[in-house]
Amino acid sequence: MVLNRKTGERLHRHFFNISEYLQPGDLLVVNRSRVIPARLPARKLPTGGKVELLLLDRLAPGQWKALVGGKGLLKGKKVELENGLKAEIEEELEGAQRIIRFEQPLGKDLEALGQVPLPPYIHQSLEDSERYQTVYAEEPGSSAAPTAGLHFTPNLLTQLAQQGVEMLELTLHIGLDTFAPVTESDPQEHIIHTEWCHLSPEAAQKINTAKKRGNRIVAVGTTSVRVLESAARAFKTKGTLTAFEGPTDLFILPGYEFQIVDAMITNFHLPRSTLLMLVSAFASQEKILESYRHAIKQNYRFYSFGDAMLIQ
Repeated sequence: MVLNRKTGERLHRHFFNISEYLQPGDLLVVNRSRVIPARLPARKLPTGGKVELLLLDRLAPGQWKALVGGKGLLKGKKVELENGLKAEIEEELEGAQRIIRFEQPLGKDLEALGQVPLPPYIHQSLEDSERYQTVYAEEPGSSAAPTAGLHFTPNLLTQLAQQGVEMLELTLHIGLDTFAPVTESDPQEHIIHTEWCHLSPEAAQKINTAKKRGNRIVAVGTTSVRVLESAARAFKTKGTLTAFEGPTDLFILPGYEFQIVDAMITNFHLPRSTLLMLVSAFASQEKILESYRHAIKQNYRFYSFGDAMLIQ
């Protein structure tokens, strides 16, 4: 779907038609983060009871914040992975979250033992886990894929480059908190957890140059939007960027004034999600909800492996 956020006009197109809506000189900004095989089967020591670890964030070599599945996983308890590598619960956090320290950094053990975590509404495993990676994914660190980028193929990116559209990479490592529903009656009371992101000096300069010459910054996915707008917030000079690295807790709600992003490619999101609120801030809640109603009537697919929307 192509949505004009000024007029509300909607068009139904195929994603390979995206080149018709991008101009020479536009910057296509993508998140290069790669999903790690973060779901690890383990057993409790000394009883041998089965548990599961879902790694969320690497805090230090060998130390991770994780979700744990299993009873009695309290501070001081030890678990063992299938290859014999042991770990200890160092700290109990909110709910099922824990700080876990492995006896040595995971390294290749993670690739050998772990599975790519899929969203809970996907009930079967993938024969090819690369289907849950973008074609430009390079930097491991995410617990979920930046799924707006799944629509791109190498051939399509080559076509866009030949057309004069430049692809620019940044990084945001996605945590599962991104998908946590907003349960508060006042969304401003919702606490959005931080995610690590990085925008290089070279990328920031290219964006500033493109803005000055009047070209558009087209963000692929809400994660790219958050990096760009977080960098703009940190620099505090409207419409200008500098390099940025570190955690971001930027929560974009309707009423937010976008500094950098001119157009956005995104999927169709879950109700009451921070992602739906972000796109509603970009195009207005009324236009987004009306577009979603049209998408349902037209049998669009929603969520991670669903269809795309270009908002411009």
